[in-house]
Amino acid sequence: MLFLVTITLLYFLPSIIGRDKSDFAGIFLVNFLLGWTVIGWCVALVWACSAERAVPVRYVPVSSGRFCSHCGTLGPVGAHYCSSCGRAI
Repeated sequence: MLFLVTITLLYFLPSIIGRDKSDFAGIFLVNFLLGWTVIGWCVALVWACSAERAVPVRYVPVSSGRFCSHCGTLGPVGAHYCSSCGRAI
């Protein structure tokens, strides 16, 4: 019985490793359907161990206004008074 549990855990090792990835379903399907071949199991293992693809982040410039020293809101460019609290910037 212990042998059967060990073999099952070893068979599904790529799925266990890749369970927190965004493409877990693909890893599981390759492991389940092609895991009986050594090549399919190795492909699933490499896929599970590979790093996630980096998501490009686009930086948006902030306006060149000034922050109010009293309430901390961003005022428009050239403003002399805060639009939120009414104090001088």
